[in-house]
Amino acid sequence: MRSRTKCNAAEADVKRLFAANGIAIPGEITPLGAGEYNAVFSAADADGTEYAVKIAPEPRVAVMAMEKSMMASELFWYDLIRERTSIRVPKVYAADFTKKVFPADYFIMEKLKGEQLDKAAFTEAEKAESASILARMAAGIHRIENDRFGYVQNGLYPNWYEAIRAMVSNVLGDCARAHHATPRGRKLLRLIDRHRAVLESVECCMVNFDLWPPNVLCTREADGIRYAWLDPERSFWGDRICDFVCLEPMTPLKEKTASLTAYNAAAEKPVLATGEECVRYAVGVGYLALIMEVEKYFRYSPFHYGWWRNAGASAMFFKQAFETLEQA
Repeated sequence: MRSRTKCNAAEADVKRLFAANGIAIPGEITPLGAGEYNAVFSAADADGTEYAVKIAPEPRVAVMAMEKSMMASELFWYDLIRERTSIRVPKVYAADFTKKVFPADYFIMEKLKGEQLDKAAFTEAEKAESASILARMAAGIHRIENDRFGYVQNGLYPNWYEAIRAMVSNVLGDCARAHHATPRGRKLLRLIDRHRAVLESVECCMVNFDLWPPNVLCTREADGIRYAWLDPERSFWGDRICDFVCLEPMTPLKEKTASLTAYNAAAEKPVLATGEECVRYAVGVGYLALIMEVEKYFRYSPFHYGWWRNAGASAMFFKQAFETLEQA
């Protein structure tokens, strides 16, 4: 899908990026993936080795606060996942943030084989198993712990309350820069303050916060289906409950039976859907709602499908979040 942030690099530009890193591409460059922020292209060298290059928005393009320097943090998270879990992620061959070869950050990585999870031809049993595997993968990254919270690229905080409050405040600032208002975002901030004590007690770990099926590749092999993760760029140090926002989406935490069962079978620290955990989950839902509400101003026009998709989804997520946070 096209958006304002996606870099419109020509084929010659992309080949130049590869050549600058010692990789000659004799054939065509092909756009890759359905992402809406970065531009991604695939290519192969003369030996048939397949690569993908990911290009960030150019500096002149307006982006949200959490998206500034996000590509460098993506490489940070890839390294952590590779070193600290058994989750398969692509190898990274080169990265360049100097903007000397091209006026945007980029990196070159292994092109993993496979289909996006949402497009795979699975049986009903395989679909159920894939949902369980996503939950178990989440449990894997939640073993990576830290003592500071927030986005690597935006500065870290001593507890989750201060971090999520700053994260929400940054998105409110983004909205103001885009010359719009968000009463629901202001309401979310007030409700975060109301639940300060609960949020201050949260333990810190890696949170992906983007565990949607398009970010998972799967390949059918002799011994079963193999999975790999892409695009951990929206990860942060925070509350593990936030990753349940993408597992069985729009379902209340207490009703995510399949995800909770799979997660707790693999996790060191189980999630029991207690009252406090439901409050923390609602904060994560509200934060996603706010991001979806505001990012449409940076990516789309009101005539674009993405604008109305985000508007509808954010309204539903806000409703779900406020029902819990106002009653707790």
